[in-house]
Amino acid sequence: MYKKDFEIRWSDIDANRHLANSAYINFMSHTRTAFLQDHGFSLMALGKAGIGPVVFHEHVHYFKEAFLGQPITVSLEVSGLSEDGMFFKFDHNFYNSKGQNLAFCEISGAWIDLHTRKLTGLSEDLLDMANKFPRTADFAILTKDDMRKHGRLPKDLVL
Repeated sequence: MYKKDFEIRWSDIDANRHLANSAYINFMSHTRTAFLQDHGFSLMALGKAGIGPVVFHEHVHYFKEAFLGQPITVSLEVSGLSEDGMFFKFDHNFYNSKGQNLAFCEISGAWIDLHTRKLTGLSEDLLDMANKFPRTADFAILTKDDMRKHGRLPKDLVL
């Protein structure tokens, strides 16, 4: 399990004086970036490969409040990866200093080719590194259908 420690700042709280929804998203994003950096997916490596991560879905479950000044730990484990590395699923958990689980989030996404703006699998060297990521006990090989399991499709406005 990968872990990153944070302290809740004034700018992280909302009108209810607890950790704001947007701060959860920001802490998870920071944790993922640090995780990727520490596992060989630096901005330089991604730039060289011409790819970047895109998020399809974030589903957060909130269990307990977190407050200003409190230390929190955000964890990351990989719960799914497609055979070509194109699709990924990460599980994040938030913990307070007593180890109590404050929130859980499942995030799914993919890699996009920054030139064609189309989804792409990982190069062989990046895929080798991705296959060494820490995994959840229920890790699964992902397919395109897994990415569409929620059945949500865009509904454009008629102008």
